[in-house]
Amino acid sequence: MDTKIARIIHDEFGIETDVQLSRPEPQFGDYATNVALQLAGSLGKPPREIAEQLAEKLRQVDDFAEVTVAGPGFINLHLSDTNLLALTYQKPRPKKSGQTTVIETNNPNPFKAMHIGHAFNAVLGDTIANLLTMDGAQVHRVSYHGDVGLHVGKSMRSLLHYVDGNADKLNEIPEAERNTFMSRMYSEGSLAYKEDEGAKVEIDGLAQESFSPQSEIYKQVYTICKTWSFEQIDQIVALLGNQPIERRFLESEADAIGVRTVKANVPAVFKESNGALIFEGSKYGSFDNAFVAGNGRGLYGARDLGLMQLKNDAFHAEKSYIATAEEQRDYFKGVISAAELCLPELRGVTTNISTGTVKLSTGKMSSRDGDVIEIAWLFDQFKDAIRARNGEPTDEIVAGALRYQFLRVKIGSDVVFDINDAVSLTGNTGSYLQYAHARARRILEKISGPIEMPKTINSEDRALVRKLGEYHEVVETAVSSLEPHHVCNYLFELAQEFNRYYEKNHVVGGEHEQHRAGLVSLYADVLKAGLMILGIDAPEKM
Repeated sequence: MDTKIARIIHDEFGIETDVQLSRPEPQFGDYATNVALQLAGSLGKPPREIAEQLAEKLRQVDDFAEVTVAGPGFINLHLSDTNLLALTYQKPRPKKSGQTTVIETNNPNPFKAMHIGHAFNAVLGDTIANLLTMDGAQVHRVSYHGDVGLHVGKSMRSLLHYVDGNADKLNEIPEAERNTFMSRMYSEGSLAYKEDEGAKVEIDGLAQESFSPQSEIYKQVYTICKTWSFEQIDQIVALLGNQPIERRFLESEADAIGVRTVKANVPAVFKESNGALIFEGSKYGSFDNAFVAGNGRGLYGARDLGLMQLKNDAFHAEKSYIATAEEQRDYFKGVISAAELCLPELRGVTTNISTGTVKLSTGKMSSRDGDVIEIAWLFDQFKDAIRARNGEPTDEIVAGALRYQFLRVKIGSDVVFDINDAVSLTGNTGSYLQYAHARARRILEKISGPIEMPKTINSEDRALVRKLGEYHEVVETAVSSLEPHHVCNYLFELAQEFNRYYEKNHVVGGEHEQHRAGLVSLYADVLKAGLMILGIDAPEKM
């Protein structure tokens, strides 16, 4: 459509231009363009005059039932019924066909409980992976975890005190309580590190030992609890509705590679300061940051540098995405800048997506001191809220409610939600959309005979068909910006539009049954497709 208008402009005025179409309010048309205002300067004519000239030509095109000019030169386009219906069958156009992409879809550290902030990043990463797949990319889902360093030292101090030389004591902890147990161990270690100088020295030593465990009891406890952590992470991520990862990367793997790279780029990229190797990130919109400590041990920056190389060796990806909390945005600016200076082949590959903070309506959900709200607790709260509205809290329904609350907010904004509102069947929630899909399928079960897709539309169908025709455009917007909230907003508006249609038009029974059933089927299919992009199950019954 935009190309047809561009062709007319070329024929009329001899100008090549990209025509941008927007979606006005329905009463003004199906599409609108301000191209006449854009052309006015180069043509030296009033935009209204240009718009009238273009409108006259567009009225001769069969695609449009009506073309009008408004205001100083806006052109409003009303599609013919045939073309409006055709849009409902149009598929999103992939723009990344063949592009190899890698994305982290979860990154909680072992030796700590997985909390709601980790869940947010996991859901967002997984959904962005879905968007990239929709855009034709070959997507590799991976995870990255810190299995060495200070947080391990904090947990190990508590764990070693708990087992008191007998690692078999860990076997007494029920599987269902392991995540909470690990949370307590980390919290106790964090408190001791802050308040007890002797404990701080001990923890620093245990953190160093995590890179190369020496004592047999350390090895036993470390191995058992690391295994527990990854079992818990995998189980919780699956409950969130994420697709499985292809590979798990660890800080212990990335450390040596990153340290070698840093040392190989002194003084060209990194500067020595009191034995430490510093990247002057302040020159690149970040902050000055030590990548290697004075004792030669790699720090977070070196490990992330090593991770980039591990990913490149594994996948040779053209793009790599990392979703992290906003407070890490400047840190990653520095790491990415350092990587591109050290490793020119990685220039433009890595993108950090900064997210907001997750909060309950009563406050923040986690802290760095181990005082966290575990994801398991949140699952239980969702289940209780769903039961309270007489629903069945299946894993798919709980995950749908939780995922949608994360995804409906524009990336970068804080996620603040009330659990009862999140499972409501009447508001802008995942539960509402899942119910809307199940309701549509229930209507279709009552239809006698085979259901065929509509070939024409009636006047009462137009608003619903118009909204259905927007699906491919919304998906293209979401994949180009990697922002799932566009899909969420659209699905909610679509469900509302269908409700208005259904209230006024009897579907089951009567002379229009087959035609309207076709529209209901089309609506249900679009709902399901959109929910699949969000990683949300579309139940047949609810």
